[in-house]
Amino acid sequence: MKDKNDRKKSNSHSVNRNREIARLGVFIALALILSYLENLVPIHFVVPGVKLGLANLVTIIALFQFRIGDTVMISVGRIVLSSVLFGNLAVMLYSLAGAFCSIVVMMVMKKCKIFSVTGVSVGGAVSHNLGQIIVAVIVMENIRIFYYLAVLVLTGTLAGTAIGFLAVFLLKNIRFNS
Repeated sequence: MKDKNDRKKSNSHSVNRNREIARLGVFIALALILSYLENLVPIHFVVPGVKLGLANLVTIIALFQFRIGDTVMISVGRIVLSSVLFGNLAVMLYSLAGAFCSIVVMMVMKKCKIFSVTGVSVGGAVSHNLGQIIVAVIVMENIRIFYYLAVLVLTGTLAGTAIGFLAVFLLKNIRFNS
């Protein structure tokens, strides 16, 4: 009898793990599609380096629906795949630095429980820009690049607000099975 119960537990665990892997794959794919779509609409011609950050919508939703490890895997998976498919090593470096700063800040803001989803999104967008500027300063060995941060904070706040509102809508209206 004990062996039968152990097998049921093992099968149940295996099914749950497979479901988690499939869910991560779907979220990475969705983020990758949004990243690709965003690359098709170049808004950076107005302000260089500025993007809406549609793929970050998936990261925000994952942050509020899943474990932090899953959120990190989704973000890193999307960055690596999109850099290989559409970018290059430099794009990957900047994106990973931005994602690292963004996820750390968003995780802390979420744990504080005083920020809304939109507030967390804005914090993530601005810190993503900060991470990328820090890498740019190091790579280009030019501290004057920090002056550009003012523009990126403004655009990051606007983009983070838009993504945050969309995330709130999706979190309220879509059932996510965990």
